[in-house]
Amino acid sequence: MGNNRYRKLDSSYYIKHSRPRRRRSRLPIIIGVCAALVLVTVIAVIFLILHKKNDTESSVAEASTTEEVAPVEEVQVQEPEPEPEPEPEVEVDTRSPEVQSFAMGYTVESTSSTAEIVSEDVISENAILIDVDKAEVVAKKAADVRISPASMTKILTVLVAAEHVENLDDTFTITRDITDYSFSNECSIVGFEVGETVTVRDLMYGTILPSGADAGIALATYVAGSHEAFVDLMNQKLEELGLSDTAHFTNCVGIYDEDHYCTLTDMAMILKAAVENDLAREVLSAHKYTTSATAEHPEGITISNWFLRRIEDKETNGTVLCAKTGFVNQSGCCAASYSISNSGGHYICVSANAWSSWRCIYDQVDIYKTYLN
Repeated sequence: MGNNRYRKLDSSYYIKHSRPRRRRSRLPIIIGVCAALVLVTVIAVIFLILHKKNDTESSVAEASTTEEVAPVEEVQVQEPEPEPEPEPEVEVDTRSPEVQSFAMGYTVESTSSTAEIVSEDVISENAILIDVDKAEVVAKKAADVRISPASMTKILTVLVAAEHVENLDDTFTITRDITDYSFSNECSIVGFEVGETVTVRDLMYGTILPSGADAGIALATYVAGSHEAFVDLMNQKLEELGLSDTAHFTNCVGIYDEDHYCTLTDMAMILKAAVENDLAREVLSAHKYTTSATAEHPEGITISNWFLRRIEDKETNGTVLCAKTGFVNQSGCCAASYSISNSGGHYICVSANAWSSWRCIYDQVDIYKTYLN
């Protein structure tokens, strides 16, 4: 019968057993395509990242290689400029205008124009005249031999005191030791009494004008506490002035001692330093002074610098402004003085070994008159 059997079936069979043919879904295809695209994209991104990394490493390597092989440029080292030499310090002159023309320092030199004093009118065995503006010896006579400075010592006494005194109106009471020292050594005195209270100013002027040992010892004790301690200050000042090789003092009033000595040049430099000190110069230039009134001396004591008073009317081609005399047997009558010439120059004269105080004055008058311009 073959396939005819089916042909004989009625139509109900077809209706019952035949179903409509279903459409195939496309969703799986779409999902597959999308997944493929995502995968491709991821692979592409990874490839790009790896490629970029390789390029970067290549660039770094290439740059490193370039740096290594690049020729090194020659660097010219510039030598540092030498530092400028510091300018020398300029010494400031703090001296008062009256003495600013003085040469700095405390040394003098003889020159080819230095004269030897041979005049018979100059009796003093030792003498020197110094131009303090030029630091030169103008004239001399056995000037560098050692002498005993006698009371010229008191020039250094008032200089050292002037550098330490702060109040001239301060007071000091004269002691028995002071008057006994003056009496036992036969010193000139102001005339202060034991127990008398005087001002420091009185002691300064009393040391110079009448050459009072009582004032000098009292001044030394006031300043340093003792005479011995003050003498140490004096020798320290000599060292400061550069004079300690040829000058040394053992007391503050000029009493003779083998270890108490200097040259005339030394004394001239001590006077120069004193003139440069305003207070010391004021004391050394006073012609007269009256001490303060005390119970012992209600009217004070009037004292004088007799060298200045006696030379002031003599012809010296100038004006003698400051002076201090001295006397011991070993160096006779001596004096140190400071003068301004008529032409404005500044001079110091020191002489020693004259037979009288008047002879000392006349010797200096002759020296000033002969050699001052």
